[in-house]
Amino acid sequence: MNPAPNLILIGPMGAGKTCIGRRLAERFTLDFVDVDQAIVDATGASIPTIFEHSGETGFRAHEREALAQVLAGRGQLVSTGGGAVLDPDNRALIARRGFVVYLRVSVAAQLERLSRDKARPLLQRPDREQVLHDLAAHRDPLYRDLADVTLDTDPFTAADATAQLVLKLAAHWQRQDPTA
Repeated sequence: MNPAPNLILIGPMGAGKTCIGRRLAERFTLDFVDVDQAIVDATGASIPTIFEHSGETGFRAHEREALAQVLAGRGQLVSTGGGAVLDPDNRALIARRGFVVYLRVSVAAQLERLSRDKARPLLQRPDREQVLHDLAAHRDPLYRDLADVTLDTDPFTAADATAQLVLKLAAHWQRQDPTA
């Protein structure tokens, strides 16, 4: 058993971090926190607007700050943005402050799940499939290295993926006492 103050979901866009995260948070009576939403709340601007005005570098600075604030707490299920693992300090903080679940998804499933999505700045290009392949090639090793548990979400509905994770978490994760 690996005790940790928070349960943290990592993985690429379209893996199910928000949808599955909400279900897991309810199941384990944890507060659900979406880091991207925390950024929007803190800045008063949408993610696409932040990218438009500050670029990816500016967005990553907001992400680093929001992640540090969120992970100072405990008793939470934290859904990170797909690129949060790019920063070595973020990776160290994630590893220190949570039990990490990597929700893996294939590029084919991402394309299907994100086919109508117009809000993700990194996908606002005609070569979406190549972008997803490039992101996966760069980020997958980071996700794998950080993960305590991995679940391939391709074959599952959100409900079935949640059920699978409940079983995995029961075997590997021990919720840390909130007063510890």
